[in-house]
Amino acid sequence: MDLGFATREEIEGAVQLASERGVPTGQVLLERKVLRDDELARVLAQRFEVEYVDLSAIEPDMGAATLLSAEAVRRYHAIPVSFEEDGTLLLAMADPANVLTADDVMMITGRRVKIAAAAANDIAQLAARLDQVAGSIEDFTEPESEGEDEAELLMEQADKDAPIIKLVHSLIAQAVTQGASDIHINPQEGDTEVELRVDGVLHRAATVKRRLTPSVVSRIKIMAELDISERRKPQDGRFAVTVEGSRVDIRVVTLPLVHGEGVVLRILDGVTNVRELSSLGMQDRERDLMEAAIQRPHGAILVTGPTGSGKSTTLYAALSALGSGPRSVITIEDPVEARLPGIKQIQVSAKAGITFETGLRSMLRADPDVIMVGEIRDRPTAQIAIEAALTGHLVISTLHTRDAPSALSRLMDMGIEPFLVSGAIDCVIAQRLIRLLCSHCKAPSTLPDSVLTRYGLQGVETWQAVGCPRCGGSGYRGRIGVYEVMSVTEEMKSSLLRRKGMEEISALAERQGMRRLRDDGLEKVRAGLTSIEEIERMTASVL
Repeated sequence: MDLGFATREEIEGAVQLASERGVPTGQVLLERKVLRDDELARVLAQRFEVEYVDLSAIEPDMGAATLLSAEAVRRYHAIPVSFEEDGTLLLAMADPANVLTADDVMMITGRRVKIAAAAANDIAQLAARLDQVAGSIEDFTEPESEGEDEAELLMEQADKDAPIIKLVHSLIAQAVTQGASDIHINPQEGDTEVELRVDGVLHRAATVKRRLTPSVVSRIKIMAELDISERRKPQDGRFAVTVEGSRVDIRVVTLPLVHGEGVVLRILDGVTNVRELSSLGMQDRERDLMEAAIQRPHGAILVTGPTGSGKSTTLYAALSALGSGPRSVITIEDPVEARLPGIKQIQVSAKAGITFETGLRSMLRADPDVIMVGEIRDRPTAQIAIEAALTGHLVISTLHTRDAPSALSRLMDMGIEPFLVSGAIDCVIAQRLIRLLCSHCKAPSTLPDSVLTRYGLQGVETWQAVGCPRCGGSGYRGRIGVYEVMSVTEEMKSSLLRRKGMEEISALAERQGMRRLRDDGLEKVRAGLTSIEEIERMTASVL
């Protein structure tokens, strides 16, 4: 209250809830978004009369920081950031009241410690920097044989060589820590570049020496149970690792590129909390339409968008709303990205002969009320799903289309008759993920009036990305969805039966109140959440 970060009512409510849950009050204030991490750190610094260290504004002494391993930093939520004149370590801690951590660090480093308070997410980012291992592995011995025993030598080397194992695990740990969705290992003419996709955008993260690349790729292929001797054909597989005590599933695709074999790893964090519909970023009207659709006893709901647009998150939010009810819910997914209580989930397995088509046929014999199909990829799956929606089941699935109206034409392109499409589909949700402006560095934009007029933002204060250490210099941090929700009305069904074009159906949907993706994005601009540039980047291909 003294610092002006919270009201008495907010604090009293947080204190009561913290007492009931047995957790720190600060944790509750963070969860409720009353405080940011850096504000909580300032509060703790004042409360315990210690120094506050803004790790986003200073460059830590890496000689001090590396006295603790990245694993220890994450375990203790503390990191040494500098040396005092007498050799004492300035230890930045997320919880400066934890004297046991300070004692442990003194024992590990053999130095006296001076406690300071710092934001927990800033400490985590420094831990990620400690994971940087590019160019640090110099004791690897490259196999000399180029003959037919090369694959055998690579397997043996990758299996037993601790530095290579550490390198691969460090790349994955770094990606998970930074919230990346994908890791791209791209062989070049010289060294190999490693890029991470964070908030939908690729960033260069590390460089692997050219001579190490074959062993890194082989190590990944061994983990995914792929054929390491096959380099001329693409392969795909999966494996799981444990990072910071949590299981992380990794989907692997190898590609025979010009300069060598490349790898893309998709990170599927199966322990990520499933979000509620109210937290996805939908406007009230769109959320009401979707909630009404999932409460119907039958029909089909389609969530559309390109890869990485957050479709699975929306599906799981819908399933979470259904799972606590009296209905039997069965899913078939590839892969199962999160485990949901009260819901029967089936994993697609080519080796076991379980495809979307065969799994869906079996599910229909298991007395389901609600069926979720991870993705409609072909005509047989689409046909079964549509027939299930017409025969008393609620079907939820995804489809790859650029907007909501296009989903109807996509089904007809697959060979589904218009009368089946019109009778089965109740609601279509198209979506994209846009980046949120970093709350620490965003600044008012100076766009000309002509641009504001074009977007209908006259008189609205708009913001632009700047870039700071907290957001990695991008100006953005985190993502939120923009949505286009189309309820299939009787007029639309009549147009489908008359085989009208998608342009006419789109125009009809807009007349009936459908908000386009860009319109929803501009609402986020008006709220100060994102920039016009980001909306243009993500929706230019739609309109």
